[in-house]
Amino acid sequence: MSWFKREDNEIVNDSEKTVRTEGLWARCPSCKQIVFKAEIEANLQVCPRCGHHYRIDARHRIDNLLEPGYQLVDLELRSTDPLKFTDLKPYSRRLAEAQKKTGLNDAIVNAIGNLGPHPVVLSVMEYAFIGGSMGAVVGETITRAIDRSLATRHPLIIIAASGGARMMEGIASLMQLAKISSALARLDDAGIPYISIMTDPTTGGVTASFAMLGDLNIAEPNALIGFAGPRVIEQTIRQKLPEGFQRSEFLLEHGFLDAIVPRKELKYYLAATLTWMTA
Repeated sequence: MSWFKREDNEIVNDSEKTVRTEGLWARCPSCKQIVFKAEIEANLQVCPRCGHHYRIDARHRIDNLLEPGYQLVDLELRSTDPLKFTDLKPYSRRLAEAQKKTGLNDAIVNAIGNLGPHPVVLSVMEYAFIGGSMGAVVGETITRAIDRSLATRHPLIIIAASGGARMMEGIASLMQLAKISSALARLDDAGIPYISIMTDPTTGGVTASFAMLGDLNIAEPNALIGFAGPRVIEQTIRQKLPEGFQRSEFLLEHGFLDAIVPRKELKYYLAATLTWMTA
């Protein structure tokens, strides 16, 4: 057996190449099963055993929905630090770290392209950028998407993934709720479809504004959707909340959503929906 030895997470055969097993498997946080990572990736970052939807970044969401040849737009805007805000670290440092981590200027990406046969304007939030929080740049970028939809009369789709308004920008952040909502009112007056897609999590000021204003409000399975989080509510009212409170299925049952659509079915569902919405 001199030809065989084990070192950490690899099996070494002196006569053959090294075989590495590290990083090939993942434990699903929902069903606790060990799943081959390649299976999860091939399933659009959804557990093939239980259907748990992993969080994915904005670029992957755009790739999953739009046909090749789409165009990213409105990427030049950058947040400033008007309040010189500091908590555990300066806001300016948080911005720089998030920009380096995600490769984005802020927590939003706009794209124009085709979803199936339908030209659309797509705006997607990036949760990895300071929790997908909505500051002045996010508000302006979404408003630009609405303006582009008005100008082209192409349907608007917004995918939310956010912890809410960005506290580091104070009232400038809260103003975005009214700014986006008023722009959506113009879109509604023009009779242009707006579809809101809520993913895990969609909370705070995002839920209190554009996420719940769609002509069609849909969500991914088991997404956390609400204004205040369940722990905050429990501490405030000093009562235990119902099982599954603020999850997609609970909201659908109580009339806050129109549909829950698994990620693998989302593109086909949207294409079919746009067909009758634009007929």
